[in-house]
Amino acid sequence: MAIPKSATIDEGWRHPGGKLLRAGPGALTEAELLAIVISAGTAKNPAEKIAADLIEKFHSFQGIAQQPLEELMKINGLGQVKLCRIAAALEIGRRFANEYKTRGPASKSDG
Repeated sequence: MAIPKSATIDEGWRHPGGKLLRAGPGALTEAELLAIVISAGTAKNPAEKIAADLIEKFHSFQGIAQQPLEELMKINGLGQVKLCRIAAALEIGRRFANEYKTRGPASKSDG
């Protein structure tokens, strides 16, 4: 996904979303991408720390996806809303992968 050159980018934005806007999604680590999905953290655990804890504990997106919700709930700062966001993002990725496998890449005219 290309970020439009005309997009106004707030250079002071410290969340990984700012990095995504400046450098594109491919420049982000898995933890940074996950932090964007998590959005806000808690007073003691910012989203970036929660995301890093998840990646460290389960090693990958696939590792996270294979966990029962009860196991993910043990991560400090991860509640039902954040789990729903993560589960939805993983499901979008799974469906995209299945669609790509079945249909191949979409052409620009499919838009």
